[in-house]
Amino acid sequence: MRTYYSKKEIMKKRYIYILLAVSVLAVLSFTIIRYSRRAETYYQLKDRKGSLAQTQEWVNTSKKATELLNKVKLNPQDNKSLLALSALFIQESRITGDHVYYDMAAMKYVNAALKNDTANFEALLYKSLLFLSQHHFADGLTTATAAQKINPYNAFVYGILVDANVELGNYASAVDNSDKMVSIRPDIRSYSRISYLREIHGDYPGAIEAMKMAVQAGLPGDESTEWARVQLGHLYENTGEISNAQMQYMIALDERPGYAYALAGQGRIATAMKNYSQAITLYLQADSVVNDYAFKEELVDLYRIQKMDREADHIAEIVIDEMSKDAKSGQSNENIGHYADRELALAYLKVGKNEKALEHAQLEYNRRPDNIDVNETVAWVYFKMGDYQKALPYVEAAMRTNSKNPTLLCRAGLIYSKTGNKEKAKILLQQGLEKQPNISEELKQLAIKELNS
Repeated sequence: MRTYYSKKEIMKKRYIYILLAVSVLAVLSFTIIRYSRRAETYYQLKDRKGSLAQTQEWVNTSKKATELLNKVKLNPQDNKSLLALSALFIQESRITGDHVYYDMAAMKYVNAALKNDTANFEALLYKSLLFLSQHHFADGLTTATAAQKINPYNAFVYGILVDANVELGNYASAVDNSDKMVSIRPDIRSYSRISYLREIHGDYPGAIEAMKMAVQAGLPGDESTEWARVQLGHLYENTGEISNAQMQYMIALDERPGYAYALAGQGRIATAMKNYSQAITLYLQADSVVNDYAFKEELVDLYRIQKMDREADHIAEIVIDEMSKDAKSGQSNENIGHYADRELALAYLKVGKNEKALEHAQLEYNRRPDNIDVNETVAWVYFKMGDYQKALPYVEAAMRTNSKNPTLLCRAGLIYSKTGNKEKAKILLQQGLEKQPNISEELKQLAIKELNS
């Protein structure tokens, strides 16, 4: 028997069905949101190693990171917290040397902030800084230029423009931007960049003077201050003032105990004094605190000097393997992707794989053909391969800023000698060795032998 419903009853049933449908959709939406939040990756601080974990600074940093993470989780639109977290991770990257992880973490939060506000000046600043850390120098320059257009009165953006232009070999633009930077804010950041540009252009006295000003402008014990102090020490090394260099490293360690880069500086001094066992100990200490491939590469050279070839080969292969993994990691994650071809070229040279070294040196050259360090690397690879004529144009390009770096001068002198320009070779080798700079023993002996011949 058919049941007939009144119009009022039909409307009531429809209303109930609509309510049920809305309830089901609400439950599904809540489940999806909850699942997506649970699946969301929130990068956190990693535990520090050694002396870095024993400081009050680490306690404060950990507490701050936890507070910021909680705010971001509660409100993904909180750009202030997103960018504060990014800045914290960028600083942690400098302190620990774990650039791959912390660049990835910082880039995630920077991108989240830019998703909320595509023209956020601070976010663009951090993104350009991260591009430079990842050696994506052209991207860094483009992003910093966009930020500069939004706020042309900020000193920090000009610092990033200096760094990007230096890495790309645009040295005149780098000088212009450093002038703008120091005119807006004369501080440790601007003075240290002036020092580096003076060094590039062969003015070591001026570079030392500017780096002293950078150290004096900083807060003693702060990481950036002691980094500048270590750079001052390295300038002294290049000018043969070993005792002054040693003093800077000692002060840095007093102000910031266990500072890895000061330990490495003392390792270089110990190497210069031919105290190789002490140098190895110092580099191992530095490497236990900060993950910096440069420390491992110095260890490779020291192990070679000590005839510990097995240990040298082992460390060299670790460096190559880790750098290769870092470079490949960016293929599957938009937040990372370090270019390290120049570093890989030098690492392959240390194990005698010259063809692989050339492959990576050329990759780097294709990205930034005007950079003097890149040209020097290509030239040195060709020298090691015995192809001196191919090395010549690259070393000429490397000399175009009139740099007086003793390593470059000695390498250039060797290349000019092998290509028949004995007069120029003699001048360069004499300049490179003149002040007894602290350069690699292998290069020093090659230069002395060639000069004497």
